[in-house]
Amino acid sequence: MDVLAVREACRWAKNYALEHGPLVIELLTYRYGGHSMSDPGTTYRTREEIQYMRSNNDPITGLKDRIVHAGMATEEELKEIEKLCRKFVDEAVEVAKAGKQPDVKELWTDIYTPGSEPKFIRGRTSFEGKSF
Repeated sequence: MDVLAVREACRWAKNYALEHGPLVIELLTYRYGGHSMSDPGTTYRTREEIQYMRSNNDPITGLKDRIVHAGMATEEELKEIEKLCRKFVDEAVEVAKAGKQPDVKELWTDIYTPGSEPKFIRGRTSFEGKSF
């Protein structure tokens, strides 16, 4: 839930792995919502717990607070950046909605670098697994 801690852990892990080999990193996160539509996430947690986590441990809010505290930007500047980001995403969504649907065959192209393909993997092509 700490963006900078994750970045530093990954930097350390990369250097360690290059010298000593692979390792596993365990990251603890908190979901604000449930796993699915049938799991609202409130049967095993209280709404107060979720609100507490959101208001005290949110990674985005935490990073914003650090940026402001370090004097790298003001809250107003960050709000303006957020507005620009929302505008950019909204425009991209409209372009995507107005565009034509891609050919379904594209789901199975350019997945592997030539020469690195496994001999068999289910669903590698659009016709695998279908009965004809």
